[in-house]
Amino acid sequence: MKNKYTYVWVSLIVLVFGIIVIPRIIDRIKSGTVVQNDRMNVKDNSGELAYVLLNGKKRRVPEFAFTNQDSLLISNTDYEGKVFVVEFFFTTCPSICPIMNKNLVEIQNEFGENPDFGIASFSITPEHDTPKVLKEYAERYGITDLDWNLMTGDQEKIYDLANAGFNIFAAEVPDAPGGFEHSGMFALIDKNGYIRSRVDKFGNPIVYYRGAITEEQGTNEHGETEQISALKKDIEKLLQE
Repeated sequence: MKNKYTYVWVSLIVLVFGIIVIPRIIDRIKSGTVVQNDRMNVKDNSGELAYVLLNGKKRRVPEFAFTNQDSLLISNTDYEGKVFVVEFFFTTCPSICPIMNKNLVEIQNEFGENPDFGIASFSITPEHDTPKVLKEYAERYGITDLDWNLMTGDQEKIYDLANAGFNIFAAEVPDAPGGFEHSGMFALIDKNGYIRSRVDKFGNPIVYYRGAITEEQGTNEHGETEQISALKKDIEKLLQE
């Protein structure tokens, strides 16, 4: 008999809850306040800087050692304590490299006087891009920052650095413009040698920054937006860390 009364009371409570609460929920749905509140509760993390992870661990710059445009041996240790940008390019590239290096020259002009900033450019056609060729290329593009090294060396090691070390695609493709194909992305490295990236509004890292679209252009023919303005802001953030 006791259980019977218990069931009756539970049923009455559920009925009262339904009469009072459900109409309010329906009104909120109709007015759109449920959706609005849900949006307000989703944190927009865009603009924050995250670590790029590999198998759950912070991804560091791989070790490297190559010859620069001044015939000096440059390694990853030369960038210790610096915020720097990494790119893969080649001097005879007829497509995206001129845009990429125009963007990097703008970045150089903004941060080049800061001793804690640098740029590392690796040639994917090292047999052609000798130190002499790289030096002429640097002069042609207005590359003046002493911490901007254009590097050449063993092709297999450079390709391994690009594809396995940074996961930035580079390959010899005979049908591609210039005979080689590579990603137009930039990697951003913090003072401790970790690859960093801003995150999107869902908290996911963008990982790399589009280097082949200028700020002036805004978007390319594929509808992709420029990320140079974001890269500049993120360099500034890392310099202040």
